[in-house]
Amino acid sequence: MKSIKDPVHGYIQVDSSLLPLLDTPQVQRLRYIRQLGFSFLVYPGAHHTRFEHSLGTMHLANALGTRLSLSPEEHAHVSAAGLLHDIGHGPFSHAIEGLSKEFLGKKHTDISDQLTTGALGKVISNTGLDPDQIDRLINGHHPLSGIIHGDLDVDRMDYLLRDAHYTGVPYGTVDAMRLIRAMRLCDTGIMLDLSGVQAAESLLIARTLMRPAVYYHHVSRIAEKMFTMAVYEYIKDDPTSILPSLLVADDAACMQNLLHADNPSVSCLAKNLYERRLFKRALYVGKDDVRDVHQITSESFLMERNLAENISDEAGVSSEQVMVDIPTFPQDIWMEVQVKDRYSVNMLEEVSPLVTTLNETRRSQWRLGVYAPEGMTDTISDAARKVLNIKPSTRQERLL
Repeated sequence: MKSIKDPVHGYIQVDSSLLPLLDTPQVQRLRYIRQLGFSFLVYPGAHHTRFEHSLGTMHLANALGTRLSLSPEEHAHVSAAGLLHDIGHGPFSHAIEGLSKEFLGKKHTDISDQLTTGALGKVISNTGLDPDQIDRLINGHHPLSGIIHGDLDVDRMDYLLRDAHYTGVPYGTVDAMRLIRAMRLCDTGIMLDLSGVQAAESLLIARTLMRPAVYYHHVSRIAEKMFTMAVYEYIKDDPTSILPSLLVADDAACMQNLLHADNPSVSCLAKNLYERRLFKRALYVGKDDVRDVHQITSESFLMERNLAENISDEAGVSSEQVMVDIPTFPQDIWMEVQVKDRYSVNMLEEVSPLVTTLNETRRSQWRLGVYAPEGMTDTISDAARKVLNIKPSTRQERLL
């Protein structure tokens, strides 16, 4: 057993059986992947890593496994899944996952190959763990996957607490241990005692409030789009050969590749990002201003580049001067979590009227962004409104 001091959870106990996993290159690499991508450009304290988060997720998975009285084998696999669930992340976490999906058809949770090959595969084999069980736990295809990949999972509990701690944003308060103590196993997965409803609501509120304040802050989005564009320019001649090597690099190594690229478009974007000379908002509007919102929210980088080229043609500028950011439109929160009181079992939505309110709040938080270099925002804003069929601007919007 090894004790690791953690600023969020206190001391994290790592079982001796999991220590070999902790020391594998795949897990140690996470020390050099920022948990929140480019949010440190907004919140200077947000330099925490995927390694810390993985330890925290393992810690909470272990606590929930104990609460649910899992067998030793189930407990070991759940804890291992908590530790390994993020090893598939590329540099700056989610920043280039969109490119990975479009060019390689691969998400960050597609890690079955890493679990069965190389140093990690050897360690998993030596410890008697089943890589297929770990993979199914992480990807939601296991009877116990709700612990790692569910509506009230330990992954969300840890990242909300951790991200709030390091950014200083006070909205991520989650009573994780209260929530864990209220959970139990049932035939369909995880069930929540009535005593845990308020803790569950606090998690939903934290997710909702952290979205605009941290996860979708416009400066973070602009920086991420600049980075994604630089990587796209770097790989576009042979994406299936070049992108895989970037996805296994850490933040610093990837940035160095971009800064020293032969392509001046790549190196210039990377240098501007490194020195925090960022694009500005030319257009930043919500769902009520976009006439065809559901027709353009596919979050496809190539679709966004096509729109950027149309806008640049309309504005008479180079396409490199325009970046379009169209996040996926928020899906309604529909918690497949049952709540048990003394006499009946109900879905969380039936017990908590807050869910409906939070769904509307999430929809109102959505923003479409078009970004441009300083001094070009007015011209590009006018062009973007025509191309994207945006309603006329209001005085409030012009004051942003």
